[in-house]
Amino acid sequence: MLSRVRLLVATLWAGSLWTIGFIVAPTLFGTLSDRVLAGNIAGSMFRAEAWLSIVCALILLALLQWSPGALELKRRRLLAALVLSMLVCALLSHFGISPLMAELKAQAPSGIMDEAMRSRFGMLHGVSTVIFAVQSLLAGVLIWKQQ
Repeated sequence: MLSRVRLLVATLWAGSLWTIGFIVAPTLFGTLSDRVLAGNIAGSMFRAEAWLSIVCALILLALLQWSPGALELKRRRLLAALVLSMLVCALLSHFGISPLMAELKAQAPSGIMDEAMRSRFGMLHGVSTVIFAVQSLLAGVLIWKQQ
């Protein structure tokens, strides 16, 4: 039963990442004419996703710890490493990059940034996108390696 719960939590986590990152956020930017509004809504969703990631990671780590006999040690370590890697991605993005992006946005309340700010925001957004892509790929591996 714990293996099914583990699979369910991993699937919830992966599905939420993929849905928000690859369906919802692009749809917002493709549908709304106000890019600042689209960015604010997407940012709120990614913040919620970060907290969901933290909760799912903690649950999965606990499930891996509580069911040592259900998995061979090598496989349990692999799954734990995947979960921890995904958690690091979420923490880096949420507590490292997102506050820097929010600070830049706060300096331009009307949504108009000068060239230097736009460049820095773009660089931070690019790093955040790469981290999210890595987390999303790791989620696929995590699901694949569950069974």
